[in-house]
Amino acid sequence: MNLEQLLTESRNQDTLTIDQESSLGIVTLINQEDHKVPLAIQAILPEIALAVDCIVSALQSGGRLFYLGAGTSGRIGILDASECPPTYGTNPELVQGIIAGGPQAILRAVEGAEDSPLLAKEDLQNKQLTSSDILIGIAASGRTPYVLGGLQYAKSLGCKTISLTCTPSSKMGAITDLSLTVLTGPEVIMGSTRMKAGSAQKMVLNMLTTATMIRLGKVYSNLMVDVQATNHKLQERAKLIVSLATGVDLDQASIALTKANGSAKLAIILLLTGASPEEGCQLLEQSKGFIPNSLNLER
Repeated sequence: MNLEQLLTESRNQDTLTIDQESSLGIVTLINQEDHKVPLAIQAILPEIALAVDCIVSALQSGGRLFYLGAGTSGRIGILDASECPPTYGTNPELVQGIIAGGPQAILRAVEGAEDSPLLAKEDLQNKQLTSSDILIGIAASGRTPYVLGGLQYAKSLGCKTISLTCTPSSKMGAITDLSLTVLTGPEVIMGSTRMKAGSAQKMVLNMLTTATMIRLGKVYSNLMVDVQATNHKLQERAKLIVSLATGVDLDQASIALTKANGSAKLAIILLLTGASPEEGCQLLEQSKGFIPNSLNLER
C-alpha cells in the first residue's frame, strides 16, 4: 500500500501553516479548499449524466440501486439512500446503502471491515443482488478492498457497476462499467477524506438520486410531489406543494389532500382535472406517475 501515491493522501502545500492560524484563518483556508469541490464535479458532469441514465434504466426495469462503501464513504451512501423514501415516496428497498462492518459502523468504526473483499460479497448476497440491479462503489482512494470485492462480485453476476472516487487511474475505476472520478486534490489535513472528498461524494450522490427521481416522474416543476407526509413539517410541506402546483389556497389544498389520502400528487390531479380519487388514480397509473402526461389524458 503506497499511500503517498494517492492524490487524496498527498500533502496540501496551501495549508502547511494552518496550525499557526487564528480560528478565522483556519476556517478561511478550509473554505478556500471547499470552493474547489464544485469545480471538480463540473468537470465530470457528462459522466454523471451517463450514470443517471444507467440508474434510470435499471430502476425502470425492476432493478435496485445499491451504494457500497466503508467509513465516511459508506455513511454518505446510507445518508443519500435513507432520504429517498420520505422525499420521493420510494420503497426503502429501491435505493440502499451498505457499509463495511454493518449498521454498527454507521456510528462507530469497525476496524478491519474495509480490508475484507469477501465481506462485501456476503453483504451483497444477503441483499440478493442480481444482474438487474446497479451497484455504485464509493471510495475516495479508489482502492478499498471491501468495495473492490463488492464490485468484482457484482460484475460476476452481470450487474451494472459504477465507481465514485477522488483518485485518478484507480483500481475501482479500472474494473467498473463507468468511472466517476472527482479530482478534489489534497485535503486540508493530509488524508482527512471526510472533508473535500466526502463533500464531493455527497454532492454527486445528491445529483444521481435527484436527477433519477426527476426522470422517474417524482418531481413536478421543481416540487417533490411524491413527498411522504409522515410528520407535521412534511404535512405542511405537502399542503404548500399542492397549493403552489394548482394555485388554490392552503385550506383548499388541505381538503384535496384529505380526499387523496395524503398523496400530494393525487391531490394535484384532482384539483387540476376535477377527477374523482378513483379516476385520478387511473390517470396516474396510465401516465406512469407523470403529472403532465396525466393532464393530457382523456378521462
